[in-house]
Amino acid sequence: MSMISVEVGEDGPHEYASGISAGEVIKNVHGRKSGAVAALVDGEERDMSYALEENCKVDPILGDSEKGLYILRHSCAHLLAQAVTQLYPDAKPTIGPPIEHGFYYDFHMDPIGEDGLREIEKRMRDLVKSNIAIEREEYDNDSLRELFGANSFKLEIMDDKIGHDVGSSAYRQGEFVDLCRGPHVSLTSQLRWFKLTSTSQAYWRADRNRESLVRIYGMCYSSKEGLKQRERQIEEATRRDHKKIGREMSLYMIDELIGKGLPVWLPNGEILKSEIEKFAVETEKSYGYVRVTTPVLGKKELFEMSGHLPHYSDGMYPPMKMDDGEYYLKSMNCPMHHLVFSNSKRSYRELPIRIAEYGTVYRNELSGTLAGLLRVRMLSMNDAHIYCTLDQVAGEVGSNVRMAQEYYETFGFEDYDFRLSLWDPENKDKYIDQPENWEATQDHLRRIMDDLDVDYTEAVGEAAFYGPKIDIQFRTALGREESLATIQLDFAAKDRFGLSYMDETGNENGEVFVIHRAPLSTHERFVAFLLEQWAGNLPTWLSPLQAQVITISEKHRKYADRVRDSLELAGVRVSVDDSDNTIGKKIRMHRKNRPAYMLILGDEEMSSGTVSIRGRSGSQKNGVKLEEFVSDISAEISNRSRELSLDE
Repeated sequence: MSMISVEVGEDGPHEYASGISAGEVIKNVHGRKSGAVAALVDGEERDMSYALEENCKVDPILGDSEKGLYILRHSCAHLLAQAVTQLYPDAKPTIGPPIEHGFYYDFHMDPIGEDGLREIEKRMRDLVKSNIAIEREEYDNDSLRELFGANSFKLEIMDDKIGHDVGSSAYRQGEFVDLCRGPHVSLTSQLRWFKLTSTSQAYWRADRNRESLVRIYGMCYSSKEGLKQRERQIEEATRRDHKKIGREMSLYMIDELIGKGLPVWLPNGEILKSEIEKFAVETEKSYGYVRVTTPVLGKKELFEMSGHLPHYSDGMYPPMKMDDGEYYLKSMNCPMHHLVFSNSKRSYRELPIRIAEYGTVYRNELSGTLAGLLRVRMLSMNDAHIYCTLDQVAGEVGSNVRMAQEYYETFGFEDYDFRLSLWDPENKDKYIDQPENWEATQDHLRRIMDDLDVDYTEAVGEAAFYGPKIDIQFRTALGREESLATIQLDFAAKDRFGLSYMDETGNENGEVFVIHRAPLSTHERFVAFLLEQWAGNLPTWLSPLQAQVITISEKHRKYADRVRDSLELAGVRVSVDDSDNTIGKKIRMHRKNRPAYMLILGDEEMSSGTVSIRGRSGSQKNGVKLEEFVSDISAEISNRSRELSLDE
């Protein structure tokens, strides 16, 4: 038997008999409780059962590492599929990838409810207790197709990813076998710390014209504490869920008769929307923007010129046939802003020109992807387009980065970073085919970000179809990363729309670059982030109700009217509750509306001309002169600052 030299992590080389498994080596060096779920063999991820035939380097992949969690979650997806196919023999597994914090698996089957979800989870736990071995098997092409012959989805995956002339691997655990390249954990008992969370509708290949699928989500961790911590995070996120808060505060409604993904802003929500828009208008004015209003629909030829047809046609609603042609609901404001720019002859002295609009656009989102305000079909977009020369791009991008940072400081957002989104030269169908322009503009944005000394990551394949962009990525209350805002550099509009200006020599110059930017995203998405960030306890200037006056008894009604009149005269949004309910019941009832302050009025307050102030945290300050409170809250609102101190 030949011997091989195996270098194990930082431990140096060891000598073993050829054919020893990676798992046995790790166990020999690090012990039974190493925490490894797989191995890196000369940099390649392998199962623990992988046989070592020659000199190599082996590193353990620990379960709590990024790679280890990916493997655990991938294995847990297989565990889910095994449980589903045992309970629902007619279900057809399709794909089951790991995702951040967990996994999902899509099945062609009838929808299931909460009871079905819990039954599947119970079966998964039984399979964990059974400690079933998870084994890699190699198949040639014919054997592989025979194995999955009853599952057309797996055959389609083979056609796309494997081809007809080669085989691949599959993983077996008991009677269940799944097509997969691995690696996976060795035993089902290693998958103890999981929980199924939800189910939703999906479509095969994300194509609504294909089969409807049931998607089951779960989370998985390497330890009990990791799972518990995530569950606590989810509980906190549930408390902060913008859909729940939106109902309690009567901010918006979505009615099936109107349609999914089409929110209606109720009076309280319209106040919130107006305050944000007012802030945006003030800010943009200080940065030199002019404002326009454009129609919500336009002719087919406009969107063909812009490139939305065909590059973005899936996101647009079907055309409306009119007597003078076909019209589309607009999914973007930019084509109309380009026409605003070219409506007049432009001089180099005018550039940059910054055109802003809080315009409404419409996106044809699949019904299964809609989620409260985070994903909707009607979007009020804090949009603007800057028309400038190449030399002006750096200054304009820099000012928009600063504008975004100023906004987020005011709104109390801190957990965000920047991402440079690039095109994917391997997938040219998604993008305008101008490789030289792509590389040049991407390098230009990269230099700008470096000069701004802003930390950023790069993401291939996340660009807009007409140019690279800087995305602003937020962490939600659930710890999920979401794109909130964007700054895009467009090198294609100048040619498509014939954008030009008269330069210093008196010649027409067509080198007009367009910057698309929306630092406050869409109003809908931004409000969802705001509600979750503040758990509905919005800064006073944003609160639909800034002061809720509460009387202790009916004899205090006249004084309550005086308090309300004083606040309304100062521009404060105020309401009075002079009902016969007890003070405790009134406070509990109004707490869900989340007024910035509750003002309690009784005998002492009425006789001394004061108010007792109750903050949203439950802190209270008594005996505050009415005039003092009016002055303080007015300053807080006009300065867009945080809440008053109620410390005695």
